[in-house]
Amino acid sequence: MFTYLDPSVRERLIAQRKLVRFNADGEEVSPQAAPPAGELTLSMLGPIPLPVRIDEVSLEVAWYAFVRHTELARVDELAEELRQHGAQSLFATLVSSMAVNSVLVAGHALTHDNPLVRVHSSCLTGDVFGSQRCECGPQLASALARIAAEPAGGLLVYMAGHEGRGIGLWAKAATYLLQDAGENTYQANHSLGLPDDSRDFSDAAAVLRYFLGDRRFRLLTNNPKKVGDLERLGLRHITTVKHVVGVGRWNKRYLSAKRDWGHRLEEGDLEPPER
Repeated sequence: MFTYLDPSVRERLIAQRKLVRFNADGEEVSPQAAPPAGELTLSMLGPIPLPVRIDEVSLEVAWYAFVRHTELARVDELAEELRQHGAQSLFATLVSSMAVNSVLVAGHALTHDNPLVRVHSSCLTGDVFGSQRCECGPQLASALARIAAEPAGGLLVYMAGHEGRGIGLWAKAATYLLQDAGENTYQANHSLGLPDDSRDFSDAAAVLRYFLGDRRFRLLTNNPKKVGDLERLGLRHITTVKHVVGVGRWNKRYLSAKRDWGHRLEEGDLEPPER
């Protein structure tokens, strides 16, 4: 890992506890030793002070970046091969597909008994471009606003590998074209031979267990499947907090499909707010 950096940088980060490794149970393991084959382990960098601003919400958070050890090991091997061939200009291509996830920790959430948590799946079109075909961008902004309003703060886990409910940006673009032809978001997935929801919450569960242990927390979500997946991964004390925001004429059909699929949305939730 980090063979494209000075190895002394890595050792210094480990000594400063700015680079740690932990397993699926949230237990720290040696960042030096190779983990057992087939065992989920995550490497994490941080905390990194980060002032953030989305819409009208400004707050200071501690940013942590985390990634699966298997992905780092693969990059490590390829980086060594590139170095041997003098192809350092290809390093950007090397790491472009690595899914590096994030945790934003605000306030005193790590010591609070019942912090507010959002596990947010990446959505380039919604989070970055401001697309109104989904509610992802407003959900992200609202989650940060609600965390900022909490006296003890909270945590936002941002899952970079979850684009399009886990199918990736290219397939997501194809589903949008199918939706424009009349299919709903789930029918479009089926037309491509893809499942309704491909997301794996193992990494999110591991990082929450690392930070919160067995403590209870409140989860901003309308999706019972997300709650069930996290519970099956060892998080037993979850209270669901409804998170409806960003409803408009462009995404009402999309949200209706989510409700029919099982999201906890009432008919009144699907009405755009009056202006």
